Amino acid sequence: MAKAVRMADIAQRLGISTVSVSKGLAGKEGVSAEMRAKILATAEEMGYQPPARTNAHPGGESIGILVADRFFNENAFYSNLYRAVLKAATEQDISVLMEIVLPQAEKSCNMPTFLVNRKVDGLIFMGGISRRYLATAVQTGVPFMLLDFYDDAIAADCVLSDNTSGSYTMTEHLISTGRRNIGFVGSVLSTSSIMDRYLGYVKAMLRAGLPIRDDWRLEDRDDQGKFVPFSLPHEMPDAFVCNCDAVAYNLVEILKRNGYRVPQDVAVTGYDDYRYSTICSPQLTSYRVDLDGMAKTVVAQLRRKMAHKPAIAPTVIVPGGFVRREST
Repeated sequence: MAKAVRMADIAQRLGISTVSVSKGLAGKEGVSAEMRAKILATAEEMGYQPPARTNAHPGGESIGILVADRFFNENAFYSNLYRAVLKAATEQDISVLMEIVLPQAEKSCNMPTFLVNRKVDGLIFMGGISRRYLATAVQTGVPFMLLDFYDDAIAADCVLSDNTSGSYTMTEHLISTGRRNIGFVGSVLSTSSIMDRYLGYVKAMLRAGLPIRDDWRLEDRDDQGKFVPFSLPHEMPDAFVCNCDAVAYNLVEILKRNGYRVPQDVAVTGYDDYRYSTICSPQLTSYRVDLDGMAKTVVAQLRRKMAHKPAIAPTVIVPGGFVRREST
């Protein structure tokens, strides 16, 4: 029987320490990107197999959820989505571990302990993560799913809200109420969800033959994805489609401070339909995301992959629903 390849064997082949090999395999800081690539290539060539993980949930399965700090701390939507995933997993007797990936850990591709020590059977990346971090985590070989985002450069199964269709519905609703000058609030390049919601807005505007003006597209996030203040354009539209309820709430407050009435002067729509939609005054017309449906779908998809079965489909889009309130 062939002797199992150890980290020490890889270290000897490359002339480096076992600690460096461990860091390279785990995607932790302390080794260069070039050396990490050599370590991974040598490990594959030598047939290295990581140690069998210790199950965090004896007798059952466990999954890890990874969410970037910028999403979890600034957006209550993802707190609600996490709770929905936790509920769906618990109903299937699956334990859940969660890691909020801090900015420095994301930048340095520092993997969480539960992944390094193989304490999970599968992973769910929620909301978005840097491409480099995602690619590093994928190299561990643990089955994974993306929830509420996708990355065009990485082949990955994902579960999404129907962002394009939902935003199209919101824009079409504004058009049906007589609005013709409609803006969009959202940093389009910030997340795949915002990009798709912008595309839904553009599609509705083009079909109606209405103008799409650059000065009516307001940026709401910085390069790190954090919310930033935005200013109203010099020439105002008569409605705005917002990429989420939190941004719509902020916009309504800014409009009121500047003497605009909502919806008489400017109509506003949100997206997600969580707490901001009903604490806003006037309450927001929004598009309700089916959190429970997304959560149950992603857990079911991941469980198939954990059992070495293919996902039912590479991309599953979970429909939501239009909710009209006083802001339009």
